[in-house]
Amino acid sequence: MKLGLQIPSFTWPGGPARIGPQLGEIAHAAGEAGYDSIWVMDHFFQIRSVGAPEEPMLEAYTTLGYLAALTSSVRLGTLVTGVSYRYPGLLAKIVTTLDVLSGGRAWLGIGAAWNEEEHRGLGVPFPPVGERFERLEEAVQICLQMWSGTDASFGGTHYRLARTLNSPPALTRSRPPIMIGGNGERRTLWLVAQYADACNLFGGPEDVPQKLQVLRRHCEAVGRDYDEIEKTVYYVTDVGENGSRVPVVIDDLGRLSEVGVHTAIGGLQGVERLDPIRIVGREIIPKIRDL
Repeated sequence: MKLGLQIPSFTWPGGPARIGPQLGEIAHAAGEAGYDSIWVMDHFFQIRSVGAPEEPMLEAYTTLGYLAALTSSVRLGTLVTGVSYRYPGLLAKIVTTLDVLSGGRAWLGIGAAWNEEEHRGLGVPFPPVGERFERLEEAVQICLQMWSGTDASFGGTHYRLARTLNSPPALTRSRPPIMIGGNGERRTLWLVAQYADACNLFGGPEDVPQKLQVLRRHCEAVGRDYDEIEKTVYYVTDVGENGSRVPVVIDDLGRLSEVGVHTAIGGLQGVERLDPIRIVGREIIPKIRDL
């Protein structure tokens, strides 16, 4: 089993001037600890489940470019980009640029978007949910076409591209892998089965099996090999004071592995102190590698 570190908050001691240096220290420590990947949210306002909207929030792809320069092994992505935030052709170009400059470590994490507050706040159109899912499917199709090497046109219901030119091409396995995030059984998991290399689910070992059964059925319906999809789940790690909760974390990850999860991605309590990262690297990652 693998761990991915999500960094959802930049409200750290020292204010804005310390965000860059602190983020660099976290990324370096995560790489040294053996984290497989680092992820940031793609939001413009802080989300209310984490903090107040007025708290610091960095633009995702600028942040990932910064992290690419400071790391050498961890994979990099958003958990996840809202489809409505960027035109799909530009998004494919952005992720390709990240992939080239990181030496082939970029992921495309994408979903249907949900945060109406930040859309309205910054003047970004927020279509109805049905349209957002239609746009999500077209966006993934555009990215796949741009990563296929063709520069043909694309004509969809919501997006029309005259020439899907993408030079230089991505380095990663001919294209960056695609993660579609969300728990929706009818649309989201069908899109995973149809297009994605990974899903990202919310819930514990009691909830995940039902979602994976739905994904398996979708895979059978579209003729996709279920086993080739990486199953990831959102999991916040709390190692406790001086690592007191490490056994609980290992047990949680073991139970997730037993129900079919390959990777746990999420925040780490007290990440800005760095010691929790070192505890994860020393006491957790070596023990879950063979789960």
